[in-house]
Amino acid sequence: MNKSSKQILWYNLAFMAFSTVWGFGNVLNGFVYFNGIQVIFSWILMFGLYFVPYALMVGELGSAFKNSGGGVSSWIHQTMGKKIAYYAGWTYWACHVTYIASKSSGGLKALSWAIFRNAETYDSLPTLMIQVATLIVFLFFAWVASRGMNPLKKLTTLAGTSMFVMSILYIVMMFAAPVINPDGGYVSMQFTKETLIPNFNMGYFTSLSILVFAVGGCEKISPYVNKVKDPAKGFPKGMIALAVMVVVCAMLGTVAMGMMFNPAEINASTESFNAYASNGAYWAFQKLGAYYGIGDTLLVVYALCNVIGQFSTLVISIDAPLRMLLDNENSHEFVPSALLKKNKHGAYVNGIKMVVVLSGAIILIQSLVPGAAAVLQQLTKLNSVCMPLRYLWVFVAYIALRKNLEKHPAEYRFVKNQTVAKFFGWWCFGVTAFCCILGMYSDDPFTMVLNIITPIVLTLLGLIMPYLAKRERAKNA
Repeated sequence: MNKSSKQILWYNLAFMAFSTVWGFGNVLNGFVYFNGIQVIFSWILMFGLYFVPYALMVGELGSAFKNSGGGVSSWIHQTMGKKIAYYAGWTYWACHVTYIASKSSGGLKALSWAIFRNAETYDSLPTLMIQVATLIVFLFFAWVASRGMNPLKKLTTLAGTSMFVMSILYIVMMFAAPVINPDGGYVSMQFTKETLIPNFNMGYFTSLSILVFAVGGCEKISPYVNKVKDPAKGFPKGMIALAVMVVVCAMLGTVAMGMMFNPAEINASTESFNAYASNGAYWAFQKLGAYYGIGDTLLVVYALCNVIGQFSTLVISIDAPLRMLLDNENSHEFVPSALLKKNKHGAYVNGIKMVVVLSGAIILIQSLVPGAAAVLQQLTKLNSVCMPLRYLWVFVAYIALRKNLEKHPAEYRFVKNQTVAKFFGWWCFGVTAFCCILGMYSDDPFTMVLNIITPIVLTLLGLIMPYLAKRERAKNA
């Protein structure tokens, strides 16, 4: 087999990245949080001013550090040293604490929809009961992770692929529905300046973190930069194709959803908003099945895929970020030796216990929230504040790389001009930080306190660990 046959073509890379970055939930969240089809305007801005430069910067970083595993921590280690790399690794792990809590809740929600095929059964249960059940589920899968059992990785890939296929299928079937069933009772939309241009109020800016969270994560494909045919041209072509694909899917998906749901009903009350935020995806497939006269078939398939995806992702999210942090020998001097303890299955048992305490605390705290739907809506916002914090390190690494070009040659450069390159690095850093900080705001005092305290506590823990490790070494010396 010759070299060229092993290389990835730019359009193959685009599809790989697309399945990694995009999902049906992004369409729903954009539609719900940004007043229906008005989100189209925001999607275009987000992709043009943020996602495209972000993706191309990742390409340059991956090209410069092609032999370093392609991870953010390794990029920081190469450019800024091992202690800063530890903080990057810690941030990546810490962001998953809130994500883990949401996977537990999301999995139970999906299971309820698969069994009962309605929102009322789950949402009507007492919040305390739901959160206790969520905690039990979480503890079980933490135990699974501690046994070194990761057979769910293949199921996660299968579920993710299925969800991707169903997202595309939803758009195609929804656009075809009025032709097949003209009397389906679709929502009438008007594409005017008033209906497409959003109101740039506080609610708008405090929700932008959701869009940042939606388009983030393309650094996962950076290891493939130098496997692309003619990477200097092929990678940016792949990234531009990715951006076009995502923009088209975001816009068409939004229009398809606009044919189903009326934004006025979504925003009618806090309860209605929370219900749509947590159940909208299931209602979408339930309605789609009704349009085609096949009952709840599509709903059940979507819900079952989501059950598998949520719970398997939960196991991986407990295990993988912890390994990213602790498997790196350069970070060992910054963490207490107790966290490095492994059991016979090779799992970091004390690290998993720390995850159990922190994620479990978030789950239990949310038992105070009135309504199961409100809990899921709150977790969506909390994730949109915490998860993008890891993207900040991508831009820090890029700025550091540009300051030391001679030390780190790369086959691909985003832009040749140093000033322009650094501007985009700082621009994307600023947009991410701005959206995360504004995303903390909420009309509900409890939610706002949780959005502020959670990232602060997780950051402080990361700062305390090196002190504890140093103290331990001094004691043992």
